[in-house]
Amino acid sequence: MLLQVNYLIRSKKDGKYLVARLPDQNGTEVSYLLVFNRDYDALSYINSHGQEYKDYLAVETASPTQLKGLRQRWGYSGFGIVKDPLLPEIQFVV
Repeated sequence: MLLQVNYLIRSKKDGKYLVARLPDQNGTEVSYLLVFNRDYDALSYINSHGQEYKDYLAVETASPTQLKGLRQRWGYSGFGIVKDPLLPEIQFVV
């Protein structure tokens, strides 16, 4: 069985993951964990949208099982799968 590897961006300073924050139907802000399919996509995202923070960010790997645990532990509403890191084009999944 092949293991799918996902990539996340995490702060070296406080350990928080990069998320997208969106308002829900009630106007409350909810967080979606940003997930990349390739490590170089995550690095491109940092270089395109967070160049000044690149020394404070790291790219980590996570299996689907680990993602499920992160979602539960941190209380994310879902995942934001980054399809194109330069635009950025993100597909939100609950």
